[in-house]
Amino acid sequence: MDESYLTSLHGMAPRQELADEVYELLRAHIMRGTIPPGVRINIEDVARQLNVSPTPVRETLARLESEGLVDRQPRRGYTATELLSRDDVRELYEMRMLLEPYAVERAALGANATFLRQITDELEAGRELAKAGASIPPAELSAHDERFHDLIFRAAGNELIRQSYARTHCHLHIFRLSFSDTFDDHTIAEHGQIVEPLASGNIPAAAEAMRAHIVASEGRVLNYFESQQSQPAGWRNSPLRSRAAG
Repeated sequence: MDESYLTSLHGMAPRQELADEVYELLRAHIMRGTIPPGVRINIEDVARQLNVSPTPVRETLARLESEGLVDRQPRRGYTATELLSRDDVRELYEMRMLLEPYAVERAALGANATFLRQITDELEAGRELAKAGASIPPAELSAHDERFHDLIFRAAGNELIRQSYARTHCHLHIFRLSFSDTFDDHTIAEHGQIVEPLASGNIPAAAEAMRAHIVASEGRVLNYFESQQSQPAGWRNSPLRSRAAG
């Protein structure tokens, strides 16, 4: 049983035995990949490493299960959720195509100057990453992408949609960290194509740029599956059904 991830929890005990602090710690480890997909999470071991009782760990795992970041299995307990299958990816991008053009339309219609400045600043931060010349670290690029899209949802002003997106997009973040070839700096150029019409209030152009970005991003991820002769260990098996882009 691989529980080597526990070593990364040393020295990170929460200040109090509160479930929300334990939640933030474990969620961060799952999102960074230091608790890898498919690895069993032993409640007693985690509680001992964090110097807390098992109760906040159980509460945390229940919260993470509701977000789809851990799975609970009879007689085995909790494991970090397996990576996305090809069908999972398709469904996630279908949801993105429904939510994100709408969100950017709302943002272009009524975003205040503060949000527009934050979105522009995030784009510039992404461009600075690209200026380094070398390949952008996947974790930094994925974090930029997550912040950029979250800012657009914030500017759109619908918190329910924003939270729904965040609960599913985190799985794509983990996938990209595991397979960095699915995520490259084309993303930053595509973000720039979204920001220009967004900032000028050109609603149709902003929505179209977002659609183009989603299609391109989906293509990069699906190309991973097309290039593989076999799936990596720990993946859910699923039929490789084709999907027309657009």
